[in-house]
Amino acid sequence: MMKINVETQVDAPVEKVWQAYIDPEAIKQWNTASPDWHTPTAAVDFREGGPFSFRMEAKDGSMGFDFAGVYTRIVPHKLIEYKFGDREAKVEFTPADKGVDVRLEFDPDGQYPVEHQKSGWQAILDNFARYVEAKT
Repeated sequence: MMKINVETQVDAPVEKVWQAYIDPEAIKQWNTASPDWHTPTAAVDFREGGPFSFRMEAKDGSMGFDFAGVYTRIVPHKLIEYKFGDREAKVEFTPADKGVDVRLEFDPDGQYPVEHQKSGWQAILDNFARYVEAKT
């Protein structure tokens, strides 16, 4: 199966980038693809085999879904792998000249066009970078 890749660069120390990616309170602040959506709740049991669940909703309440799964592999400050449903994703944190490159690879869902999925996940990752940079 083809994978989709998105990436961003975050101008911050890897420890801060990593912490913002796994902290439920931080996730609620950055985990959105557009201003009319939000993540009102996030639960994280950050360990291999630990579950996570983020409630993503339109701010007007018209729609929402739970993005949930299980962490399958964690290498501190370097790698997070997880399963969500029958799909998998991998997030890599690589030191760069200015901060950290964050690269996310995931299985497409087979329902929505690949470009639509890629642009949504890219928007969330860009929002993540802005959030972390504003906090440092």
